[in-house]
Parts: sequence; structure tokens; C-alpha cells
Amino acid sequence: MFTGIVSDIGTIRQIAQRGDTRAVIDTAYDVATIELGASIACSGVCLTVVDKAPHESGVGGWFAVDVSHETRSRTAPAQWAEGRSLNLERAMKLGDELGGHIVTGHVDGVATVEAITADGDSRRIALRVPGELAPFLAPKGSVTVDGVSLTVNAVEDLADGTRFTVNLIPHTQAVTTLGALIEGEAVNIEIDVLARYLQRMEHYRGR
Repeated sequence: MFTGIVSDIGTIRQIAQRGDTRAVIDTAYDVATIELGASIACSGVCLTVVDKAPHESGVGGWFAVDVSHETRSRTAPAQWAEGRSLNLERAMKLGDELGGHIVTGHVDGVATVEAITADGDSRRIALRVPGELAPFLAPKGSVTVDGVSLTVNAVEDLADGTRFTVNLIPHTQAVTTLGALIEGEAVNIEIDVLARYLQRMEHYRGR
């Protein structure tokens, strides 16, 4: 379980194709405090640490994760490439501050950045998502974009999908990969887990 509050930006240093895709990710985390088998959200994708080592410099280190074909098919296609920057968040512990919202690390779909406009010192990002995600997006609701907990500003249902907007304050731009977003880029989307369960309840209520 995660909160959508990014605590490091990692970089994929190596991709190896085997039965699954193994990604080796450089991080500023103290890897001595990360157990093998621990979960780390990588741009919104909950993955299991299968190997790790500190850097020779003594600062930070790297960890390795295996990315299944299922995960690759449901996430932004350009994400799994050497040199790619990833938003990292370690799993929350009981008693941790819930600074964002409840995030599972299970990607629900891929959105496309349609427009980026200045809004004071912030940036307003418009994203297009498939129509099946439309029921789960609401103004002032929560959404996770590449692992970052954000508030939905507005939602517009269109004939070929749904568009919603979020604001990135300067701090979010500086400490996540979202500050480098460009139009046309694909990002991972996780809907609010509460909205997911409410929709399921409504489905059965109408039967």
C-alpha cells in the first residue's frame, strides 16, 4: 500500500530480457534498509525487489525488479527503457502519515497528455483517458498519475473518451518526473480505490 507521495526519482540503468523483463534501478534510497521481497512503487507500478546492492561511493544504490508481460501490457510502453526516470515510493508502514490518498500500485489504464499550460507558477495538465475509466473520475476527487497523488480539477466526457485536468505546483514539478512531461506522452493512471469499490457496489445494487 502506498500514498502517492514520491520520495525519490530513480533511473533505469539496465534492462534485461528474460522470461520477464528485469529492470535495474538506481536510487538514492539506503538499500540496506530495503528487504528482498519488499514492494516499491515505480511510477505507480507496485513491484517486488528481487536484488539490490549499494553503490561503491556509499551513497544510494540500486535494486532490481522483474516486470511481467501482464504489467508491461497495462503500463505506459516507453516506461521500461534504459535511462528512463521513475517516480519511486516505498510501501507505507503502519502509523505513517497518509499525505496523499490510498494507492495500491495497480495501474488501471494509460492516459495521454493532451495539453500543458501555465497557471501562475503551476502547470495545468490535460489528460485523455479511455472511456471505461470515466465513471471513476470526479472533480476534486483523487487520481494517481505515474505514481503521484493528485487532485482532479475538472472532467469532460467526450465522444472518444474522457479528458481531465490536474495542477502541478512547483514543488511537485521539482520532486517528481511530472515536471518534465511533454504533450503526447503516455502516463500510468490509477483511479481512487474507493471509487473502484463504490462502482462495484452500484453494479450489484442494480441487479
